[in-house]
Amino acid sequence: MSKILLFDKSLEKLNIPFKYSGMNLQNKITGPMDIIKHRSLYTFNTMWMISAIAASIYYMYIGIVTDKSFIEITSVAPCTTFSVLAFIKSISHLVYEDDVQEIIALLRGLEMKENDREINKKKQEIIDEETGFLNAVINVLYVLNFSMIIVFDLTPLILIALKYHKTNEFEMMLPYMDVFCCIPSKLVYWPLAYIHQIWSECIVLLEMGAADCLFFTCCTYIRIQFKLLSHDFEAIISSRSISNGVFNEEQFRQEFAKLVQWHQVLIHSTDVVEIIYSKSTLCNLVSSSFLICLTGFNVTIVDDIETIITFLTFLFMGLLQVFFLCFYGDMLMSASMEISNAVYYCQWYYAYPRVVRELIIVQTRAQQPCKLTASGFADVNLKAFMRVLSSAWSYFALLQTVYSD
Repeated sequence: MSKILLFDKSLEKLNIPFKYSGMNLQNKITGPMDIIKHRSLYTFNTMWMISAIAASIYYMYIGIVTDKSFIEITSVAPCTTFSVLAFIKSISHLVYEDDVQEIIALLRGLEMKENDREINKKKQEIIDEETGFLNAVINVLYVLNFSMIIVFDLTPLILIALKYHKTNEFEMMLPYMDVFCCIPSKLVYWPLAYIHQIWSECIVLLEMGAADCLFFTCCTYIRIQFKLLSHDFEAIISSRSISNGVFNEEQFRQEFAKLVQWHQVLIHSTDVVEIIYSKSTLCNLVSSSFLICLTGFNVTIVDDIETIITFLTFLFMGLLQVFFLCFYGDMLMSASMEISNAVYYCQWYYAYPRVVRELIIVQTRAQQPCKLTASGFADVNLKAFMRVLSSAWSYFALLQTVYSD
């Protein structure tokens, strides 16, 4: 019985968000029946979410026309931003579905080849450390998303019960009141509106969670392969041959060719991830600056504790989401550059000059990092995260100046 790949185990952890969001991960779409089978739920969820986005935008439009306060107008802006971002991520996944399946096949193939190589303690430590951290991050995100659903969906019910207990009056509260600008504010519509908002929130969290966790998983396993490749490059000139005073050039060239080919596959794998996530990442970084600025500003000007907690939650989730995006991009970039150091430490000074020249070529290429970008406008790394915070702070200062006047 063949051993289950670690990559497949990590993909299994993503089954829940992909299954219930309707996003297709591994199924081949070859005919009309496949489209019905694997696209129906996604189509339903997309139409459902579009209706929620439309209600939020219409609510803000009505607020501007009727001259409502800034807080009232922007109260649904974080929800709208997250919803639009989830929609963009899911559409991007759909458009580049073939590339998604290609990167899955590439990472499976790389792990199977690694399983055929000799494993040692250091390599196993690399694998265990990286996969353990990935599992911890995904588990934390699952807990946070589930907590958001519970808190936002149960809070109105608790407030309704408390008010009814005190005043004996039933007030039709919702997690977000934007839907009542589109339908009559009557009791008969209230349960439907509540269900609509609950599932809209679930769709947003499922689609964002599915896209982001797949991104984290791909970056982690590419990083693992880069670190394993660095280990093999560092040991390409064996200590045994050095101690014997014999350098076997033929054996070296065979191993060197395999490592170079391995490196090329990793470069291509990074390019595939770039194709899938480049455009959605650009939208993510731009919207995050807006979201962090707006939620932070609203926290500073409102007095209602419930509203403050709501905006603080959105602020925390926005910061966490864009941080992990940049963090994993940064980890992949740094791992790709470690190849250069590994070549330097491979005891090249014992090899023939022509061999050293070939090693220098690899080292020079490795100094150009494999990186993910926001559609070519910015590299996805921790510096990008700092730029997002800097932009958000600039917008925040501008809003404070305008609002104080």
